Amino acid sequence: MNLETLKENYKKLKRIKLYIHPEGRKLIKNLLIYLIIINGILYFLSINEIVYTLINISSIIIFALVIYFFRNPYREVFQDENILYAPADGKVVVVEQTAENEYFMESKIQISIFMSPLDVHVNRVPVSGQVIYFKYHPGDYLVAWHPKSSINNERTSLVLQTANGIKILLRQIAGAVARRIVCYAKEGSPMIQGDDLGFIKFGSRVDILLPLNSEIKVNIGDRVWGNRTVIAKIG
Repeated sequence: MNLETLKENYKKLKRIKLYIHPEGRKLIKNLLIYLIIINGILYFLSINEIVYTLINISSIIIFALVIYFFRNPYREVFQDENILYAPADGKVVVVEQTAENEYFMESKIQISIFMSPLDVHVNRVPVSGQVIYFKYHPGDYLVAWHPKSSINNERTSLVLQTANGIKILLRQIAGAVARRIVCYAKEGSPMIQGDDLGFIKFGSRVDILLPLNSEIKVNIGDRVWGNRTVIAKIG
């Protein structure tokens, strides 16, 4: 094996590592160790061959599903402060004018994206800006598509102000299955369009609240992809 082949193999391994979100790497490593130990013990116990084979297959399937859940596909972003990319993969479940009573205290356009357990659960920064507000809210765990999940469920809220002075509010909302919200935003810090905003584990929703004069590019029922689908023009 020559040096060039080794370099190419290293690049492939690096791409695989980057494909797994940091929030899942420790869990995946521990799961792999546990599965190896369990299957090793069962092997030395000489259990029924068919049962052992089924356990092996089940272990592989479980491991593959966990890797699939924590996937973090690379998507190139073309920076534009006048457009808003989807902050998550999923299905648009709300596009409506609503009263925002946490920060703005006025009407805004709300777009909500529901993430099923099979969607990519990385949340991404939809537009570059400064974090001027951040708050974590403990709460309930209603199903993520429930109308009151935006105000009753465990959630984080943050407001981004763009270079043009436009302010948008984002909410990461836990669902009936989700039990952990991770958000990397810090009040006063800048965030770059396309970067990781956070991660919600096992099914959830993201709300985006925009100025009333925003040009909305999606409808209820549309499938959207983070860093790829333009959901609105704001400038």
